[in-house]
Amino acid sequence: MNQQEFDAELDARGLFCPEPVMMLHNRMAELAAGQVLRVVATDPSTTRDIPRFCQFLNHELVDQQEVDATFVFYIRRGE
Repeated sequence: MNQQEFDAELDARGLFCPEPVMMLHNRMAELAAGQVLRVVATDPSTTRDIPRFCQFLNHELVDQQEVDATFVFYIRRGE
């Protein structure tokens, strides 16, 4: 999976825990169920925190990639 479709984007590069997840929580609230948010982050802890966030709040982690120490997540908003 290379080029994933997405409806909105959150750029959390340069931010550290807990900021990316707090911003993610607010951004997901703006999306309709089924829409996909692309998150770009540089904090390695997001590789642990974002999947947990999705699991806890019933969002689908569609894809997760790491490119040159940048972490990219595609999250489909749950119901």
